[in-house]
Parts: sequence; C-alpha cells; structure tokens
Amino acid sequence: MNKEALIQAVQAALDGDWDQSHNIAQDYSDKTANWIHAVLHKIEGDMWNSNYWYARTAGKTYEDFSDATEELKTILRLLSA
Repeated sequence: MNKEALIQAVQAALDGDWDQSHNIAQDYSDKTANWIHAVLHKIEGDMWNSNYWYARTAGKTYEDFSDATEELKTILRLLSA
C-alpha cells in the first residue's frame, strides 16, 4: 500500500475530482485502495460495481455508510493515523 498515493486519491475524491481519484485507486490492489474504489463507484451511482469492490475490502459493505463523504473522511483518518 502506498499511503501517500491513497491519501491523494481520497483528497481528490473529496475535492470532486472523481477521475483523478479513480486513476490512483485502481493502481493499487490492497484492501484500502479497494475500499476507496468501492466508494467512488457508490458516488457514481454504480451499485453493482461498488459492491464488487466492497467484496474485496475484507469486511466493508455498501450499507456501512449512508454518506459517501463521511466514508471518505473515515478512510482519510485511518490513512493519516
């Protein structure tokens, strides 16, 4: 996992730059990158694809967070710890 890159991906998503965030997240295959990828597809409204990525996060689900922004902030806090 590249924490710095994943922090950039989350920040880009929070800033509304879905494409940049997606490009960074898809470069990694760890559970955190997959979680970011899942949230991005949730934001996009693609529930099927989002659930596909959640299945690769080791325990996270689409339903865990109703607000994607809060979910991204949670990921950012975990990466920054």
